[in-house]
Amino acid sequence: MEQSSRFISLSGLSGVAAGIFALLGAAAVYWYLGIIPFSGHKAAYYVTAETINRGGMHYLTFFLVDAAIVLVLALGSGIFFTTRKARKKGLKMWDASSRRLLVNMAIPLVAGGIFCLGLLYHNFFGMVAPATLVFYGLACLNASKYTLNDIRYLGILEIILGLISLFFLGYGLEFWAFGFGVLHIVYGLKMYYKYE
Repeated sequence: MEQSSRFISLSGLSGVAAGIFALLGAAAVYWYLGIIPFSGHKAAYYVTAETINRGGMHYLTFFLVDAAIVLVLALGSGIFFTTRKARKKGLKMWDASSRRLLVNMAIPLVAGGIFCLGLLYHNFFGMVAPATLVFYGLACLNASKYTLNDIRYLGILEIILGLISLFFLGYGLEFWAFGFGVLHIVYGLKMYYKYE
């Protein structure tokens, strides 16, 4: 019954890969800004960014390209590892359960994306990292009804991390790297050893 109502082919390796790509993306931003994580730099990373034009690339362009590359690599690896796991188990990759999972995850993600665009539009740069963590956590929480229950705990941790980061706005990038990087790697390894 669970197999017919839940998408159980989600691979733990996709979480590990997404976490690695998130950490590499955060490292690229640190390189661009010329700062070290938790170094006690005097200005928040989004304030420091306004004064930098490394390699002739405007900071917003660099951030957007970096984020797009991380997103494409994370999604691509997620599709690859999950498809591979589904084939090994003889399950369909695209069925009613995967569609329910996708729709229920997309609703908070799209709403969060639009919300973050609004924050950027109004120059509330410091709120973007906390908002992405909170909305991603809500997406995981919402999607957990249609896949492995363990996703629920990842979602709760992302929400908590996002709420904590609201009070440490200068360290949003560090919180973002921890949430999307470290938590994904830990979650992915746990899922891999538990289910695969």
